[in-house]
Amino acid sequence: MAEKISWGIIGCGDVTEVKSGPAFNRVPQSRLYAVMRRNGAKAADYAARHGVPKWYDDAAALISDPEVNAVYIATPPSSHAAYTLQALAAGKPVYVEKPMALDAGTAQLMATAAQEAGLPLCVAHYRRAQPLFQKIKSLLEEDAIGRPRNVRLELFEPAGAGLVARTEQPWRLDPAISGGGLFYDLAPHALDLLLYFFGTPVSATGASWNAAGQYAADDTTAGIIRFEGNVLFEGSWCFAHTLKRDVCTIYGSEGSLRFSVFENRPVLLDREGTQAEYRFEPLAHVQEPMIAAVTQHFLGLGPNPSPAQNGVAVQELMESFTRKAGR
Repeated sequence: MAEKISWGIIGCGDVTEVKSGPAFNRVPQSRLYAVMRRNGAKAADYAARHGVPKWYDDAAALISDPEVNAVYIATPPSSHAAYTLQALAAGKPVYVEKPMALDAGTAQLMATAAQEAGLPLCVAHYRRAQPLFQKIKSLLEEDAIGRPRNVRLELFEPAGAGLVARTEQPWRLDPAISGGGLFYDLAPHALDLLLYFFGTPVSATGASWNAAGQYAADDTTAGIIRFEGNVLFEGSWCFAHTLKRDVCTIYGSEGSLRFSVFENRPVLLDREGTQAEYRFEPLAHVQEPMIAAVTQHFLGLGPNPSPAQNGVAVQELMESFTRKAGR
């Protein structure tokens, strides 16, 4: 068993600049050793700015580097499966960005390959490792709002603003590369939290359409999930709205919990007319808690903090919402 995880990143683009990349050198028993980008000049620039010893413009070369003993895949979703399978075939565990793949079938192929290889595969559903969402989990386990009954989520963004304006990379709006537009890019965070809080879905359905017609992908999605214990979830995502809204409320038999998925707002607990707030400082690198847990898992010192099968379940939920009639 390795004493230290020596990471190689495939796809050192914007998501790795602050959210994840620097965290690999901040976590105990972890270092960022190599990065890869098809544009060699950009890979070299990233390595120089972040103090990374090696860079590549070929993924196979990074995967075969004997100093690299774990791979983080941060490319667009269309290439997640191919790089995951290559890394697993080389005997190296994988931490892959969300969404795990373009579709649930491909995600299951990746999960099966990891199981057959006897290697860890973790998905970057990193919010479940953050203190804010772990606090919500503990409040639910302590029956702070009684028995959960209903969950309501709304994520609205005006076209061209906020989270929508993040799409300087047009691949996010191309279903052939992203899987299904901004919904596929952003919804996995909330959907994985639902799995973290409430466990196995019993059933799911929904609808999805392109309301504004500004790009090829759907911009509006609605979903309903029934979880074990008869918890009902209702979610709405719209990236062509007149309002900006990021709120999720869990209603229980004795109170409610209200929080944001993306914005740094306090968790609000309302129990029988008494209110409480739980505040958390913004994280410098939002993936650091998950990367720390993944590193421990890869070292054989802890459980898988975000198993591949959860990634498959998230893909299945998204497909149940976005599947068109007759398909």
